[in-house]
Amino acid sequence: MIIDLIAILYALAVLWLSAYGLNGWILTVLYWRHRRRSCPTPAVPRDQLPTVTVQLPLYNEAHVAARLIDAAAALEYPRDRLEIQVLDDSTDETVRIVDSRVAFHRQHGVDIRVLRRSERDGFKAGALARGLKEARGEFIAIFDADFCPRPDFLLRTVPHLVARPEVGMVQARWSHLNTDYSLLTRVQALALDGHFVVEQTARSRAGLPMHFNGTAGVWRRSCIEESGGWQSDTLCEDLDLSYRAQIAGWRLMYLPDVEEPAELPPQILAFKQQQARWAQGAVQCLRKLSGPLLRSPHLALHQKVMGLLHLSGYLAYPLMILLLLLAPLLSLHPGVLWDPLRLLAPACLGPLLVYVTSQWALYPDWVRRLKALPLLVLVGTGVAWSNTLGVARGIARWGGEMKRTPKFHLEGRRGGWARSRYRLRRDRAVIGEVGLTLYALVATALAYRSGDGGSIPFLLLYVAAFGLVAGMSLWEMTLPFRESRSGEVILPHSSE
Repeated sequence: MIIDLIAILYALAVLWLSAYGLNGWILTVLYWRHRRRSCPTPAVPRDQLPTVTVQLPLYNEAHVAARLIDAAAALEYPRDRLEIQVLDDSTDETVRIVDSRVAFHRQHGVDIRVLRRSERDGFKAGALARGLKEARGEFIAIFDADFCPRPDFLLRTVPHLVARPEVGMVQARWSHLNTDYSLLTRVQALALDGHFVVEQTARSRAGLPMHFNGTAGVWRRSCIEESGGWQSDTLCEDLDLSYRAQIAGWRLMYLPDVEEPAELPPQILAFKQQQARWAQGAVQCLRKLSGPLLRSPHLALHQKVMGLLHLSGYLAYPLMILLLLLAPLLSLHPGVLWDPLRLLAPACLGPLLVYVTSQWALYPDWVRRLKALPLLVLVGTGVAWSNTLGVARGIARWGGEMKRTPKFHLEGRRGGWARSRYRLRRDRAVIGEVGLTLYALVATALAYRSGDGGSIPFLLLYVAAFGLVAGMSLWEMTLPFRESRSGEVILPHSSE
């Protein structure tokens, strides 16, 4: 009886996971259906361009603050209608760097100033809300510290908002400053390309709910205000505001041809922390917005269903953990493990199609770039434990501490991070990853002894995935012990 209940639970988890895989198939089909739709920049006379405020939220970013401020100051836009706010909550030498670069650009006629708060209430959401109170722009552009906006960004985005009053936000595509820095950055570039090329394009052009990615986008100020403003009860203030705006009837728009380069985190510890934060914030948004989404009179049934799949996407990770934990309990009943997996296997091809399609669409050497795909599968599975912890925090609490992802001024293959004081040094999730590696090994052995050969590749994937992520994490955590005895820690680009 107990085994039957476990088998039912296992099958339901597989069915739920398969829904997310099917979502990948749907978005890929929608991308191919709509990919040829062009969206040229509307012609808006230069003297009719509206006032824009560019917000640059910063917190302890000594490596990249100067790069961001200099790029923002170089934006091509009428100077009398461009305002730049540096929302600096820093507590280290970033303050000096920010003040120096802002003073330099003010001397050269740029309307740029620094806004500082005594407390980081609301973290990034709080900083954006404070800046909005003092902004004079009708439109608000936002760039995080890891970005280097191109000069024509505003000229290619703002006209879309001017010409389409129903559009509350336009989002640009992220590109990458340091794709080839390491295997890990190649994996992240591949994953982000799938999201931005296929998923965002499909959602936007098919009229499905999409979201602002937190940076490299422009908001209509009235949309922010009418949708309730920036709120800090979730760690994904961007996802939160995006859905509140669409629930209220605003349309969001994605511009895949406008690409803005950003730096990818080179540390697996930083990548895991970033993903866990997104998982926590996304689940908080799911709790907060599911009811309003389903009740919205502005969205059709299929939009609501796809919106729920979107908001709940990080629930796939605890489901993956659940499948592994149940595996040894079912190993004495050959076929119970393998039969449901027959359903999951074709569904899992959906996300893979997203990644393959994105590389084909973007790069002439797309076949070479897909060599990172097996590693993406392993890393994407291996972060399931840390993301599950993030999901649990998102279910248990509102808000939380927004731990920044460290940036190191990496471009191409140049730059280093190992001696920076910003590097992350520890991660308790590695204990669970080591434990799950051993657990998956035991499950594999039990499946072998019971003759359930069909489930062995599935279990070995867990072994390799958790073992790889745990090994990479431990390597970074023991890095200080392999450094010189002096233990010197530096900020390589702090003098800029």
